[in-house]
Amino acid sequence: MAANATQHIRNIGIFAHVDAGKTTTTEQILYRSGRIRSLGSVDAGTAQTDFLEVERSRGISVRAAATRFSWQGMTINLVDTPGHVDFLSEVERSLRVMDGAVLILSAVEGVQAQTEVIWHALRERNIPTLIYVNKLDRIGADPMGTLKQIRRLLSPLAAPIQAPCGVEDTFAGISSVLRAGSEPEETKGYLQLLEETVAEQEEALLNYYLEHGTLPMEELTDRLPALTQSGAIFPVLFGASGRGIGIESLMEAMVTLLPAPTAVMDGPVSGVVFRIERDSAMGRIAYVRLYSGVIRNRDSVFNETQQIEEKITQIRKIDGQKAEDVGLLEAGDIAAVCGWNQARIGDIIGCSDHVPGETRLAVPLLTVQVRWSSEADYPAVVAALQELADEDPLLDLQWLQEQRELHLKVMGPIQIEVLTHLLNHRYGLKAEFGQPSVIYKETPAQTGEGFIAYTMPKPCWAILRFLIEPGERGSGLTYSAAVRSERLLDRYQNEVARSVPEALQQGLFGWEVTDLKVTLIEGEHHVWHTHPLDFALATPMGIMDGLSHTGVKLLEPMLSFRLSVPEENGGKLMNELILMRGEFDTPVVRQERMEIEGKLPVATSLDFPARFGSLTKGRGVLATFFAGYQECPPDVSAERVRRGVNPLDQSKYILAFRNALAGSK
Repeated sequence: MAANATQHIRNIGIFAHVDAGKTTTTEQILYRSGRIRSLGSVDAGTAQTDFLEVERSRGISVRAAATRFSWQGMTINLVDTPGHVDFLSEVERSLRVMDGAVLILSAVEGVQAQTEVIWHALRERNIPTLIYVNKLDRIGADPMGTLKQIRRLLSPLAAPIQAPCGVEDTFAGISSVLRAGSEPEETKGYLQLLEETVAEQEEALLNYYLEHGTLPMEELTDRLPALTQSGAIFPVLFGASGRGIGIESLMEAMVTLLPAPTAVMDGPVSGVVFRIERDSAMGRIAYVRLYSGVIRNRDSVFNETQQIEEKITQIRKIDGQKAEDVGLLEAGDIAAVCGWNQARIGDIIGCSDHVPGETRLAVPLLTVQVRWSSEADYPAVVAALQELADEDPLLDLQWLQEQRELHLKVMGPIQIEVLTHLLNHRYGLKAEFGQPSVIYKETPAQTGEGFIAYTMPKPCWAILRFLIEPGERGSGLTYSAAVRSERLLDRYQNEVARSVPEALQQGLFGWEVTDLKVTLIEGEHHVWHTHPLDFALATPMGIMDGLSHTGVKLLEPMLSFRLSVPEENGGKLMNELILMRGEFDTPVVRQERMEIEGKLPVATSLDFPARFGSLTKGRGVLATFFAGYQECPPDVSAERVRRGVNPLDQSKYILAFRNALAGSK
């Protein structure tokens, strides 16, 4: 492994809750590194990394933006991610390819809902993280209060390496607590927190600290990079990005404390596509993080996910809206590849040997129907949405051609607004979205068997018997086969294995069936009459027959919530929670505020965040997180219109399937 070649590279993601000042911080970094000549503004719509028209007009980041700058001899690939929960899928994809992270918080609002979601994802992936507390010049800024909140809600290993000088309108800058000498009084509390956190990492240091009441300054400075990179400590820095205060010391920490990428220079090509863009001249552009090997212009590269090979026409290093043809991408680095017209987000390039797994954060809980303003626009709307679904696969576009319907999965109302805007400005199309409805799921109510003998009309022969059992909540689908290959050839068994997940996309109520174990316990083919597609046809009929015997339970998506309200609003809030079928623990009263934690169904609480503000006269704090699916009460029912013919109507289903095959020849 040739790690030395990557020592000059850093791959860093910038993460935050919306409005913590993430894009402004990125803008300042690019300006101070000399990458841009003048500062852009989020409010004015001139920020370098807000390159979509919708981002400029709305003042929010919608897509992760990759940019690149040099600082102190280092090349930093910086990815500015969206802060709004509706665009969590962009954060999810960026996490996969980062070696280090900067998490930005506002010193006024502190730890917010999205901050916690991102933090848990960063910890799940063990990504070394710097915490930057921004907006110290704002009214209401509370640096020490924010630091205590970080240590309570995120990690007790968060430790300040700086102290602010003043706050709000007296904020004058920051001072490092790592400089030897007589510390100003205001830095002593911050230094003590750092020393205590570092001392607890090693017995010898702890003994020294207990004996002397302090740690040698050079000991702290020397150990900080290794402690940060191992996740033993999370350095906290301060600043006011709007005024450019604290930016250069943040950049210094990024290059000295966050790790270089590990890369296999002389290994096989191994990388992942984490982002797709479109360019008017070059067509589809795939952003690739390479973990092993080297790729060059005009190379033909194998796409393991799709089992295809595609030729590279150009490799570009992208800086916001500027691009440079570099012709080469080496392990450890990130670049944009042109020429891969089939590439999709998540595709593994070369082999998967060195590519880390995915982190699932974003779970779309709502589905919407798209309507177009004029019949003539129908084909163009389909094509545009297919293109947008390539850029964000979680949209999961469902095009029901017979019913002439289009359905998308979405995270929330802001995403619907942005999609409307994109369709209008990028494609010149006017489309409307119906009211969002909640995505339910189904699960078997008990154990049972499904059987199908598809032997007519000839030529065909496929006999299958499935055992269907309920699984643990959140387990998804577990499939196995217990049939000898002489009874059912391996190639037919493979067809069944491929068809089972497809067959479970629509259960008895039309929703995806999950949390179950399916075992193929009997199977039979015919030497003369069987074709592999017979099993693609038979599997849904066998599965649906099984579900009709087991029956299904309806599952609904849940949110866990944490809220804090003035004590006088507590009674009204609890009544609201009960009306929404909420479950919650005994409220805790702290300093005349009531704190409540619990769970809420998504279906009953769609408008709750909007109503919460008026219920508490703007003095409440609400954080919600997706908490998985759970069984609906017996009085809740939800059925979705089935796409296509129901496999329970076997004769009609066979006819429809065979006609589709005949039509495709």
